[in-house]
Amino acid sequence: MDGVWTTLVVALHVASATALCGLGLWLYPRRARLGQAGDALLSALAITGIWAVAVALGGIASIGAQVFFSLSYLAWFWALYRLFANDGRHESVRPIRTVVMVLALVEALQLGLILLVSRMASVPELAQTVFQASITFRLLCAVGALVLVHNLYVGASPAGRLTLRWPAAALAVMWLYDLNYYTVAYLFGALPQTLAEMRGLVTLVMVLLLALGTASGANELRLRPSRSVAFQSFSLLVIGAYLVGMVVVVQGLAYVGSDFAHVIQLAFLAAASIAALLILPSRRLRGWIRVMLAKHLFQHRYDYRAEWLRFTETIARGGEQVMPLHERVVQAVADITDSPAGLLLTPGEEGAFTLDSRWQWPEIDVPAEALSAEAARFFEEHRFILDLDDVRQGRQSHGEGRYVPEWLAESRRAWAIVPLIHYQRLIAIVVLARPPVLRRLDWEDFDLLRVVGQQLASYLAEQAGQEALGEAHRFDEFNRRIAFVMHDIKNLASQLSLLARNAEKHADKPEFRADMLVTLRNSTDKLNALLARLGRYGANGNERPEQVDAVAAVEKVVRRYSGQHPVHLVERQNCTVLADVEAFEQALVHLVQNAIEASEPDAPVLLSVLLDGLNCRIEVLDSGTGMSAEFIRSRLFKPFHSSKPGGFGIGAFEARELIRSMNGRLDVESREGIGTRFIIRLPLATLADGALDNEEFRPGTDLTGRTEVA
Repeated sequence: MDGVWTTLVVALHVASATALCGLGLWLYPRRARLGQAGDALLSALAITGIWAVAVALGGIASIGAQVFFSLSYLAWFWALYRLFANDGRHESVRPIRTVVMVLALVEALQLGLILLVSRMASVPELAQTVFQASITFRLLCAVGALVLVHNLYVGASPAGRLTLRWPAAALAVMWLYDLNYYTVAYLFGALPQTLAEMRGLVTLVMVLLLALGTASGANELRLRPSRSVAFQSFSLLVIGAYLVGMVVVVQGLAYVGSDFAHVIQLAFLAAASIAALLILPSRRLRGWIRVMLAKHLFQHRYDYRAEWLRFTETIARGGEQVMPLHERVVQAVADITDSPAGLLLTPGEEGAFTLDSRWQWPEIDVPAEALSAEAARFFEEHRFILDLDDVRQGRQSHGEGRYVPEWLAESRRAWAIVPLIHYQRLIAIVVLARPPVLRRLDWEDFDLLRVVGQQLASYLAEQAGQEALGEAHRFDEFNRRIAFVMHDIKNLASQLSLLARNAEKHADKPEFRADMLVTLRNSTDKLNALLARLGRYGANGNERPEQVDAVAAVEKVVRRYSGQHPVHLVERQNCTVLADVEAFEQALVHLVQNAIEASEPDAPVLLSVLLDGLNCRIEVLDSGTGMSAEFIRSRLFKPFHSSKPGGFGIGAFEARELIRSMNGRLDVESREGIGTRFIIRLPLATLADGALDNEEFRPGTDLTGRTEVA
């Protein structure tokens, strides 16, 4: 029975050698179909054929068979590399070259181990250690080769896959068989003889698959190895080195031997496993690997196609759960530099930039004026992408350090400032947080960020244009509606006035006449006051203001809400402002009412009247739900955005317009979940009166020269 099996094994390997030789002769005139991989595949077929002959003549365990088996591995590694480089882009496949060289080096060590095993037969313990190392190396080669075959097929173009599917399948069959073969050998401590002798059958299957591939290989091979290939391959090397290190240490401990050898082995395995679980999943480690690979293995840091696809997917994302566009703008820029968070600053009405949106950066405190108008002009003129670490270390080329606001310079997490320019105009500024793996920005970062910034600026400008157009349409509709309302109110006021005059003449009872007159006159006064307020928009404060005691006006508003909601004047300093008392009280009522609606039923609303330089500062503070920067920017001071059914949504807008008409300004500070503070600044009466007489005052500007930020 053994003789028959031996004859069958010899015949199988002779058939393998014949098939390999025949495939090589058939492929030689057609090797151009496989491009630069043709010669390498012919060499691999020839060496594998010699190995099959050596097995048929001397057996699977002969020195010649083992040597040619290692040489065939090296040849197949070379053929695999030439398949990767078939399109001639050698620079882009440098990471593949590194992996192939490492696997080839590991396989080359097998030649030394083969000779060492043959000489150490008389030392069983040492021979077993060398055997375990040899099996470990072969397992590493098989795993690495399978990963490369996977990347070879996945990274090819759709047309190239038609050609590569059969050669890739042939290589996968060979190394998958070897992976199982050497795994069994490692577990049982000896080579499985039957599996070793059946390898000739695997070779025949390989020949069949390669023949199918070369027969249908008319498609063009255009490979596109990506950075993911490099990252996966490098990760494979790290994992392989880790496994080899573990095996070497464990086997070394076993070879040294002691009463506690098994305990030491288990302790080392446990410690190494815990270290791997803690270190390998680390985001910082992955980021460091990506940076090092991009820096040392690629001509360019960025895979521009992948970056563009990710950028487009981030901006074009739709659905109800998607972040607002302004937050996605920050994310799109942050993804390029692997920044974990960012801010978006947009211009206010007087040129200074304010916080617009946050992306994963809730803890940083941003002042109401995030960036001065002068700094904004600098970034607009120079299109300067600023590395804040350069400023902190004194490296400046245009004196940009004096334009960096203090809150950014003091925040160690703030890393870079990226302006978004559209047609020579600064649309917004993105502030990026420090990435997990810190590096200095270079020319490639600047070029890519500048191009992306221009694209994002165009999106923001388009959105702003659409919002302005929509607002103009809503204003037009509102004007048409309010014209009818004012007409009706005028008619009603005229009718009530006529009724009051007739009642004075014809009423018989004096008591009735008096009550009726009071009621009618109050109604008339209210309607006329409403008409005056409605007509005030666009009049820009035609009525000359008067001196108003700010504390008394605030106390009057507080009394109005007595018994309805806790509203308290907690701090007061005597202030006399130049204002329209009715407009002033109406603006306060709007702000207090908003604070009440945002607060819990028993949560107090706190008011303060304070001197602030040449201004009087009135604060309305609540501890309600607060507002996001995006809501403040896009909805709070925009008319027709109401959260109440049937509301016009003009309360905050009207309050700001009323304060502006009195040459004041309205600021707002808010944090979601904490509360909101509205701040009214009005000029003191004496100074404001002199400024008005000299015509040095204009709406929206206070006496310190600052402009409104709201």
